[in-house]
Amino acid sequence: MKTTRSLPLLMLALALVSCSKKPSGPTREEVLPALQQEAQIMKTEAEKMDPKLQVTNVWTIAGVEVQEQAGNKAEPFKGSIKFDIETRTKEWDGTVLADKKQKNFNYAYVAKTKKWMMRP
Repeated sequence: MKTTRSLPLLMLALALVSCSKKPSGPTREEVLPALQQEAQIMKTEAEKMDPKLQVTNVWTIAGVEVQEQAGNKAEPFKGSIKFDIETRTKEWDGTVLADKKQKNFNYAYVAKTKKWMMRP
């Protein structure tokens, strides 16, 4: 009689263990900060200009998105970084020309290297 009572308990324990299994690989929340850091590095580098050129670039991070790619173990996530860019150029007569545009960069998270790689 004891074995019939312990069977349901054993099944319940197995069910709980199988449900609590951690998924293999990183989660979206774990890879997002690395892409946000990549966006900040791009912004910093792009805004560096020689003052003699009298050109200033302001790169504003408009968005950083990460999406899961189900079934793709090599690149389980794809991401994009969106920038709003404003360029100001001072002309020889003192006038300032301003230009605004948007740029989008696509990335894939490579599981083997655990890094984001730029994609076309």
